[in-house]
Amino acid sequence: MARSSNHLLDSLDIIFLGTIGLGTIAWLARHQIAEKLFKSNKPEIKPADDAKTGPPKKERNFVKVMQQQGRRVIFFYGSQTGTAEDYASRLAKECSQKYGISSMAADIELYDMSYLDTVPEDFMVFFVMATYGEGEPTDNAVDFWDLISEEQPQFSENEDEEAPLKNVRYVAFGLGNKTYEHYNEVIRNVDKRLTAMGAKRIGERGEGDDDGSLEEDFLAWQEQMWPAFCEAMGVDETSAASGPRQASFSVEELTEFDKAKIYVGELSEWLKEGARVVYDAKRPYNAPITSRDLFKGGDRHCLHMEIDISDSNLTYQTGDHVAIWPTNNEVEIERLAKVLGLSDKLDSVIRVQAVDAAASKQFPFPVPTTYRAIFRHYLDICAAVSRQTLMSLIEYAPTEKSKDILRKLATDKDEYRVRVGDVTRNLGEVLEMLAKSESLDVDGSFSAVPFDLIVESVSRLQPRYYSISSSSKESPKKITVTVVTLQYTPEMSCPRTVYGVNTNYLWRLHESINGIEPDASYPHYSITGPRNCLYDDESKVARVPVHVRRSQFKLPRNPTVPIIMVGPGTGVAPFRGFVRERALQKEEGKPVGPTILFFGCRNSAEDFLYEEEWPELFETLGESSRIITAFSRETPQKVYVQHRLMENGPEMWELLEKGAYVYVCGDAKVMARDVNQTFVRFGQEFGGLDEEKAQDFVKNLRTTGRYQEDVWS
Repeated sequence: MARSSNHLLDSLDIIFLGTIGLGTIAWLARHQIAEKLFKSNKPEIKPADDAKTGPPKKERNFVKVMQQQGRRVIFFYGSQTGTAEDYASRLAKECSQKYGISSMAADIELYDMSYLDTVPEDFMVFFVMATYGEGEPTDNAVDFWDLISEEQPQFSENEDEEAPLKNVRYVAFGLGNKTYEHYNEVIRNVDKRLTAMGAKRIGERGEGDDDGSLEEDFLAWQEQMWPAFCEAMGVDETSAASGPRQASFSVEELTEFDKAKIYVGELSEWLKEGARVVYDAKRPYNAPITSRDLFKGGDRHCLHMEIDISDSNLTYQTGDHVAIWPTNNEVEIERLAKVLGLSDKLDSVIRVQAVDAAASKQFPFPVPTTYRAIFRHYLDICAAVSRQTLMSLIEYAPTEKSKDILRKLATDKDEYRVRVGDVTRNLGEVLEMLAKSESLDVDGSFSAVPFDLIVESVSRLQPRYYSISSSSKESPKKITVTVVTLQYTPEMSCPRTVYGVNTNYLWRLHESINGIEPDASYPHYSITGPRNCLYDDESKVARVPVHVRRSQFKLPRNPTVPIIMVGPGTGVAPFRGFVRERALQKEEGKPVGPTILFFGCRNSAEDFLYEEEWPELFETLGESSRIITAFSRETPQKVYVQHRLMENGPEMWELLEKGAYVYVCGDAKVMARDVNQTFVRFGQEFGGLDEEKAQDFVKNLRTTGRYQEDVWS
C-alpha cells in the first residue's frame, strides 16, 4: 500500500485497518477510492517514443480472437512463477491433439475479460489460477480479479443483470499451498463468483497443493475432468486420438545470421532505437551489487546483498519482495547437453517458434539463440522432471529395458516419488542414470529426443523472490536481501548433493567480487552473463537482473501502533527493514510504539544475523522495544521462537489489547503454525477464552490485517 503523510489518515490508520482487512485494502488500492486515500509511490511511466508509430494494438476481445481462429476452447492462466502457464499449455495441447478440439492457452492479462458474457454456448473456458501470498491473485490476474469481485461486474453487454454469464461453461483448477491460511483462495473465489453469475462449471474444481505434490494433484484431477469435458463437448472419449506426437515448436538450426542479433541469455527482447526503457517483470534491470557473508563459522553461508537501483525506474516499499533472475550451473548444462548428444553443438544458433501461427506466444524465449543460452538462462533444467515428461520420452529411449524403466517411473507414483520426486532428480540426471544402469555410453544416449520436446517439457527458468531487508525510507535507491546458500543431500545411501539454483549462483558472484578463493565443492557457474554484462573481472563489479514485486506485508501506517515480529533465521529479513524504518522515524522525532522482535537461530556465535546492528537500533527505539532471542543449539533442550513468545505471553497479550500488529516470516509448515497456535494459547490463558473463541480471535486478527505472514514452505 502506498504511504501518505496526511496527519488525519495516520491517526485513523489503526481504525481503518482494523475494520476492513488486507484483502479489501488490496482491492481499494487498485480502484478510484484508493487514489483519494493514498498517494501512489509509482513513478509516472510515459509511453515509448515509438508508441504512436508502433504496431496496432492486439485484439483484446478473446471471443472474437477465438472465432477468427476457429477455436472452441480457451485456457486462461493466472501465473506468478510459470507453473500455471505450463499447466494451461499442457491442457491446451492435449485438448487439440487428443480430443481434436481446437484450443488456445492465453495469458489472462492480455485480454478484456468483460467479453466473458459473449462466450457462445458451445465454447468452453478453462481457468488455471494460482494463489499468491495471502489469498491474492497473481500479478497477471489482478484485472480479472477486480472485475469479478465487483458487486455488479460490468460486462460488455449486460443484457441479463442477474445471470450475465448464463451461456458460459467453464473448468477450474487452482494452484496453492496448504501451509498458507488462504489455501487456493483465488480459484475458490473465481468458481464462486462465476457460478453466482450464472456460469456452469463442468466437472469438479481441481485444487493442487504445492506443499504435497502439485503435479500429482494435477494429474489426478485430469482423470475425472477429461471425461466430464468430453461429455459436455459432445466428444467420444473412447475414440481419442493416440497417433504420433505432434510438435508444439519448430526448431531450425541457422547457418546464416547476424552475430550481433543473437540472444545469448538476454531476458527480454531488444528495444527499438529511441524507445524509453521501463524495467519490470518482463524487462528486469541489471543492478550492481555488493555482498558480505553474515555467518561467522560452520559450513553454511548467508549473504547480505545490496542491490543498487539508482539508475532505473524501479522503486520499492518496506516489506516488498525483490526478484533475482538466476543462471543455471555449468555442471547441469553439460550433463543434459551430453546425454542429448548436443555437447558439440552448444553454440549452434537456432530459432525456436510455435508451430501454431496463431498461438498467443510465438516464441518461448528470445530468438534466435543458442543451445547453451537456452540451457543456461531460459529453461529450468535443475528442477525435478515430471512424470508426464518421462512418459513423453519413452518412445525415444535407446533400449527396451530403458523404455521399461521410464514407463515404470512415469506410471508408478511411488517409484517416481522415491527415485525422482523426493530426491529432486532433474531431466539430465534421470537420463544419465538410465544410460549408466545399462552400461551405455552416456554421450548421446538419448540423442533421439527431439529438441522441441525438451523446450515443450521443461519449464522456463523463473526468478527467485526474496523478502527485502532494507527500509525504503532509509535507503530508497538500495535494496538489501538476506540469502542463505541452499544445498542438501536427499539420499544418505547414495550421497548426492542438490544445490539451490540461485543461492549458489549468488555465492559464486560473492566469491568473485570479494576475491575469495573459489570453493571446489560448489558447482561452477558462468557469472559474466550475456555479452559480459553481469560481471567484469577487472573492476570486480557484478550485477544481477532484478525487478520488484509489491507485497501486502506492511508496517502499520501509524508508527505509534505496537508491533510484534517473529522471524527466525532469514525470516528476520523484512524485520530488519521494519526496525530500521521505525528507528529512523524515532530519530526524526516521531512517536514510535513498542517494537518487539523475536529472533531465533542455531548458535549466537555463528548465525546470529545482524547481531552488530540490533543494540543501537533498539537503543534508539527506547525501553519499550527490544529483541528477544532463541538459540536452539545452546541449551540441552532446544528453544525456538514460539517458546520465547510464550514466556513473554502476558506482555504480548497486553500489547494485543492495545491494538498491536503481529508479523510472522519464515517457514510455513512448522514455525508459522506453532506461532499461530501460541497466539491461540494467549487467548485462552490470558484472555479467558475457550479454544474455539481463541481460534476465532486469531482469525479475526488475520481478517483485519493485524496478523500478517510472509512465509514459505
